[in-house]
Amino acid sequence: MSSLRQTGSRAYLTGIVLVAVIGGLLFGYDTAVISGAERGLQAFFQSAGDFSYTDALHGFTTSSALIGCVIGALISGLMASRLGRKRSLFAAGIMFFLSALGSYDPEFLFFQKGVATKGLLVAFNLYRVLGGIGVGMASALCPMYIAEVSPANKRGTLVSWNQFAIIFGQLVVYFVNFLIIRSHANDPAVVEWTNSIGWRVMFVSEAVPAALFTLLILLVPETPRYLALNGQDDKALSVLSNINGEAKAREILAEIKATAVEKTEKLFSYGWLVIFIGCMLSVFQQIIGINAVLYFAPRIFESMGVSNNMLFTVIMGVINISFTLVAVFTVEKLGRKPLLITGSLGMALGAIGVALSNVVTLPALVPVISIMVYSACFMFSWGPICWVYISELFPNTIRSQATAIAVAFQWIFNFIVSSTFVPMYTYSHFFAYALYGGICLVAAIFVWKLVPETKGKTLEDMTALWKGRKK
Repeated sequence: MSSLRQTGSRAYLTGIVLVAVIGGLLFGYDTAVISGAERGLQAFFQSAGDFSYTDALHGFTTSSALIGCVIGALISGLMASRLGRKRSLFAAGIMFFLSALGSYDPEFLFFQKGVATKGLLVAFNLYRVLGGIGVGMASALCPMYIAEVSPANKRGTLVSWNQFAIIFGQLVVYFVNFLIIRSHANDPAVVEWTNSIGWRVMFVSEAVPAALFTLLILLVPETPRYLALNGQDDKALSVLSNINGEAKAREILAEIKATAVEKTEKLFSYGWLVIFIGCMLSVFQQIIGINAVLYFAPRIFESMGVSNNMLFTVIMGVINISFTLVAVFTVEKLGRKPLLITGSLGMALGAIGVALSNVVTLPALVPVISIMVYSACFMFSWGPICWVYISELFPNTIRSQATAIAVAFQWIFNFIVSSTFVPMYTYSHFFAYALYGGICLVAAIFVWKLVPETKGKTLEDMTALWKGRKK
């Protein structure tokens, strides 16, 4: 035991990070489950007799969880400050679980089973919004939790594992959706089954990881930085000692206390630039268009002439998770900025390749490869690295509120991109991808000119960095 107190326990750190990244897995699972369920969901509500389920309503329904994501992100800062990171994550887990059950059976108590009505559509969307609140909270709190327990030299890698979990969650749900549909492939009434039952099974499958996360989060400690900011120095020292060893823990605790003397600092205490950069990182992560691809992947592959679009969606998921590992294993060696800039340029190339294939006659394989290049480049750059920056960019005393605002911007623009993609894609495939490609180039310039490199810096170093750059 004394040896662990001197050096810290890698197993202890790994264990609590693994629990936290299940929140990332749920984030990915919840946001991607709609890709397999939306066709059956559309057919079900089109059978309603008391209203007309239009394309616009379907677009809103497929994106309604994102409204909850904005709400969840906005309240995450307040909850993280008042309740702590751990209890806030527990609350998010409860929301994931209830949303999975409610989306499976929105008729519960109030509506006739299997009969589509306007009221049932409202109930379904409320359950999806509830899950979205959980996603919004988890999207802000999981990276924050991991960053606040991680040593400086491992923080980028460990926070990147959260993005790996997000992509893994998306891959898992792509595969689960594929198996659910395939389980009735030989049923003559497979379409009818998918439209009445299949989409429900897809949503309720999330209840399993949601229940696991909710129970396991009770077993992890609160973050030492939250404990120190709230006068619980002994508990903070204990957690830090288990991770870093006692001598290093005392040094870190002293640094935390030195930067926490003004616990009630205002949001712009370090100037506007740090908030602007954090928010714009979130905005660019969305307006480069990746979620339009992830949410509507089956339809995109179908438009490219791919016969088994769900299978290709799974293949893209495997490629995505593989390239996320590139970031995990290189972020502490290469740094944050080089990965973001390289990824932006690669995404621009892929997007332009897809755009050109819509105005020039090219082999069908070209747009398929281009869309996968576009997606893969996001996965080693803007996917994980944006979350790394959001978790470590802000000084301790404003981290909760600044992170909440940055993540809220992310979900607002996620909603804008996902709700405008279908009409824009229908209007012109070329325009949609040319626009995303151009934005990728702007994103690369933004990172090059304004974003600081944070590799190897402690969270406490952020205070000095932004005081020095305060305008």
